[in-house]
Amino acid sequence: MPPARPPRLIFLLNAAQRRLQQLVAAEQLRLAHEQDHAPSPAQGGLLFVLQDSDGRTMGEIAQALDLAPSAATGLVQRTEALGWVQRAACPQDARTQRVWLLPAGRDQLPLLRSAIQRINRRLTAGFTPDELATVARWLQHVQQNTQEPDAP
Repeated sequence: MPPARPPRLIFLLNAAQRRLQQLVAAEQLRLAHEQDHAPSPAQGGLLFVLQDSDGRTMGEIAQALDLAPSAATGLVQRTEALGWVQRAACPQDARTQRVWLLPAGRDQLPLLRSAIQRINRRLTAGFTPDELATVARWLQHVQQNTQEPDAP
């Protein structure tokens, strides 16, 4: 009997990512119908990061969201234009900007949390806590081991 073919992990992960993006986009559209303007997934991530630790620097935000610094700057600018966050110079170093969550941004969090809970329930249905822990551990492993490509 030939050995079992290993799962096509890269294909499965890419396909799952595309489907998850579609699911999040659909949930975002649903939220947009409930209010004037729903945060994008990236804006939601920013709001959650600031909820956990308000007044973060742009570099800290980029690191927390796994974004390039220029992408974090654009994200903050777009979110600031909506009145959800505010940038201000750091009192200790005027070259550094810190970002603060405004009340209008904080008001977005309950809807975002509800949307994430709906998605998580859908994604975790039918799996045991041990199975989900294994999936989470594997995904963390992928993140940690893909920081730098292996040298040839």
